[in-house]
Amino acid sequence: MAREIALQSIRNIGIMAHIDAGKTTTTERILYYTGRVHRPGDVDDGATQMDYMEQERERGITIMSAATTCSWRDHRINIIDTPGHVDFTSEVERSLRVLDGAVAVFCGVGGVEPQSETVWKQADRYGVPRVAFINKMDRLGADFDRALQSMVERLGAKPLPLNIPVGVEDGFRGVIDLMSMEAKIYHEEDLGATFDREPIPSELAADAETARAALLETVAEIDEELMELYLAEQEPTIDQLRAGIRRATLAGQLVPVFCGSSLKNKGVQDLLDGIVDYLPSPVDRPAIVGRALEKGVPGGEEIRRRPDDEEPFSALAFKILADPFAGRLAFMRVYSGTLAAGKVVLNVNTGKRERIQRLLRMHADKREDLQEVRTGDIVAAVGFKEIRTGDTLSDQAHPLVLDEMTFAEPVIYMAIEPRTKADQDKLGAALQAMADEDPSFQVRKDPDSGQTVIWGMGELHLEIIVDRMQREYKVACNVGRPQVAYRETVTKEVVAHGEFERDLAGKTNFAWVELAIGPGEYGSGITFVNEVGPQDLPEEFAGYVEGAVKQACATGVLAGYPLVDLKARLTGARWVEGESTEMGFRNAATGALWDGAKAADPVLLEPVMTVEVTVPPEFLGDVTGHLNSRRGRVLGMQQRGADQVIHAEVPLVEMFGYATQLRSLSQGRGVFSMQLARYEPVPEKVAREITRLYAGA
Repeated sequence: MAREIALQSIRNIGIMAHIDAGKTTTTERILYYTGRVHRPGDVDDGATQMDYMEQERERGITIMSAATTCSWRDHRINIIDTPGHVDFTSEVERSLRVLDGAVAVFCGVGGVEPQSETVWKQADRYGVPRVAFINKMDRLGADFDRALQSMVERLGAKPLPLNIPVGVEDGFRGVIDLMSMEAKIYHEEDLGATFDREPIPSELAADAETARAALLETVAEIDEELMELYLAEQEPTIDQLRAGIRRATLAGQLVPVFCGSSLKNKGVQDLLDGIVDYLPSPVDRPAIVGRALEKGVPGGEEIRRRPDDEEPFSALAFKILADPFAGRLAFMRVYSGTLAAGKVVLNVNTGKRERIQRLLRMHADKREDLQEVRTGDIVAAVGFKEIRTGDTLSDQAHPLVLDEMTFAEPVIYMAIEPRTKADQDKLGAALQAMADEDPSFQVRKDPDSGQTVIWGMGELHLEIIVDRMQREYKVACNVGRPQVAYRETVTKEVVAHGEFERDLAGKTNFAWVELAIGPGEYGSGITFVNEVGPQDLPEEFAGYVEGAVKQACATGVLAGYPLVDLKARLTGARWVEGESTEMGFRNAATGALWDGAKAADPVLLEPVMTVEVTVPPEFLGDVTGHLNSRRGRVLGMQQRGADQVIHAEVPLVEMFGYATQLRSLSQGRGVFSMQLARYEPVPEKVAREITRLYAGA
């Protein structure tokens, strides 16, 4: 079957931003101008295409990333609209893993906000080229230059404005295109679908000339071809300039910036042109790199797959969704080859062959059946019996394993139980389905109380989980209060010994180990180093010690929270031929680890959040004082439009219920956002109370 559209004409992009910067509204306008929908939806009315969940429409926020497809200038644009709330940042993480480019949407008033920084760093990690859209230029306090400066200061980016606004705030009428040096004034009567091209207003001519000169100089500094023209004092053609900007964008050296107002239907067509002109197609991205299987497990030689239909099929499942009509949908990005509906693929991570019953092109919660998918496609597949986020799908004859995705550990938890016996089985099935969908949501059984405990990234995350369980899965349940996920670590190095010698079933079990236990680097988890040579201890026994140490660290010595950032060195061991066993070394290592941790001055760690509060100036004192009373540290303040922005760090446990209290303090006019900064030691008085409660339990 012939390819429907050339691979060079595909754009796989994500729309990413801080909450309330206008991502979903921008996506709705893109769908409208590309003819995908006949009328754009409005977030405030709960009528958007992309936010289709009841919880999204009620709250006016994106919770779950949604995929859609549209066309512009004979290019196919596959779009993933991602959440902006920090509790759902794993949705952004897994989307960026499979995308070729991204659109970063910034508020014209707020500029770069906390979650904007988070998603920008995620895109940096995956090397995703970006264009930016400064939205809400019609809002009171909007400032295009200030928003650009915030990109430089907070992101370390090199923004390249390709248009500038005509008018400000409620006088915003259109944009000046710095490539063609003309003004575009949008028509209100057809929701901005058409616009007039006009000469640049005389009062803006000087600003436009300055911005155009800065554009040429910035690109010439980076691109050799344009540098030659610049030094020869030759004006580049629009095509030459566009090609130079594209090269710099794909190399991550520049970020083309557009401005507009999605809600007021201005400037989005220029953004669409920017997506086509400057963001990469699949062939512009490096070949995907995986590993061959060696004895059935990953770790063999490196394999590269070019983005080509003639290569063996390879894809990554980046999202699992429980669909009430189609069953489990596995969203996948096809990196190479082709796949027809009804064919069998290999899930390399499980080792199982799975028949693909249906292939679907998604438009939010609507779907279109496909007979075949090809390189560069982002689609959903039906038919998998067993699949997880991050699994590699491959041609049976040419298996390879792509790097799995990693997600942040959840920071809060709460107990949950069914209200009736009839809800018991339904509860387990519902929790399992949602854990399959969301890798940042975990379900655990408390070994002491037997309670089911759910773990998430924040209060809103767990609130949505419980709400979905009651609405979608019809499970009535009771939940406890949210609790903070503390951690434990050690602060000095000690040497500890563990010995196990016992006769069991007529056989002697003997082992003796010496461990040096000490603090590791922040964020390093558990590090194990074997300093005993194989002549003194067989490698298999050393492996048992390592496994036991890592398993024992799951339960700390102060309050039962996991030990983290700990380094354990195996410095000595004794064994006896015929008497030393796996059980012996596991028990000896566990005893040494716990004894060492108790002696190494253990401390409790708590999650500390970076908090940004925006309030009118008359409430500044009350809000600042309240943050201080919650063990907060105010790091600084700045003016943003008419409002004051407070930057602070506050322990997560002190932020429970803060939204309600901030509304009370600011007459409903304050807003805040927060994200995890780091773990740090709990003050001694608070730690004593936590350990006392643990000992009492």
